[in-house]
Amino acid sequence: MIDPPHRADRLAVRCAGLVKRYGRVTAVDGIDLAICAGECFGLLGPNGAGKTTTIEILEGLMRPDAGDVEVLGARWGVGGDRALRQRLGVQLQETRLNDKLTVRETLALFRSFYAQGRTVDEVLALLELEAKRESLVSKLSGGQRQRLAVGCALVNRPALLFLDEPTTGLDPQSRRQLWDLLKAFRREGGTIVLTTHYMEEAEVLCDRVAIVDHGKVIALSSPDTLIATLGAEHVIEFAVAAGQVAPPPQSLRQLPGVRDARVENGRVALIVEHVHLTLPALLAALDQHRTGLSMLTTHHATLEDVFVSLTGRHLRET
Repeated sequence: MIDPPHRADRLAVRCAGLVKRYGRVTAVDGIDLAICAGECFGLLGPNGAGKTTTIEILEGLMRPDAGDVEVLGARWGVGGDRALRQRLGVQLQETRLNDKLTVRETLALFRSFYAQGRTVDEVLALLELEAKRESLVSKLSGGQRQRLAVGCALVNRPALLFLDEPTTGLDPQSRRQLWDLLKAFRREGGTIVLTTHYMEEAEVLCDRVAIVDHGKVIALSSPDTLIATLGAEHVIEFAVAAGQVAPPPQSLRQLPGVRDARVENGRVALIVEHVHLTLPALLAALDQHRTGLSMLTTHHATLEDVFVSLTGRHLRET
């Protein structure tokens, strides 16, 4: 279902009934999206869920087998593709830059593809890579190389920026540096469509997210709204000592404040409203059954918990 939060004439991206097949495999299975100008929209899901195929169709790199696509009010393949590409920034899942070019030369090369945009010096300042101006791409760290890849997508001052797994493989500091770069782009009024399997990234950056699984959108809303669908704010996870058996989920659901209970790979997860009420009751129940613990953690509910609730499995296990 298309769920635009604003007027249709402010949509940056619209697709309806999007389908893409590879032989007998349906990678995208009837996806509908409406992405507003100025928002950061995330496609979340495991590898193979259809995220990259969807974004490549929106970028005009691949034709769908069925469905309708509009990007910045235009359609691919009707004569205006060159003009539309001038308004887009694209960072692919694997951006292969020439290791023998310097950072300055790389940005100058990408800038030459567009009729207008930022100067190389402006992009270097935006990326905080002035000190690496004359460094070869091969000498950059992983985080610097990834920032450069995003910078190549920003040289034309795009209205719409597509990012496919922009922080995969980065350390936490490099990831946050890239987040700051994307937040600055948003402050200038830009629209972002990104794919990611990092739930924290989506919670930090995205106004709305679509959770995709097996080529379908299984949930779409703001991160806070999706988390609220769990009906509780916290998660307690525990595992019992080797050779012992945890109480069944149906009995755990009777504990104070527990909204749901599930068993995953030998661990038990409780969705709870108030940790301070549930935790003592849980420990008392385990003590009554003479069951010891090998692990016990608590955390605020996240999009990862939403995904588990919807699919029955963790994102990184898929």
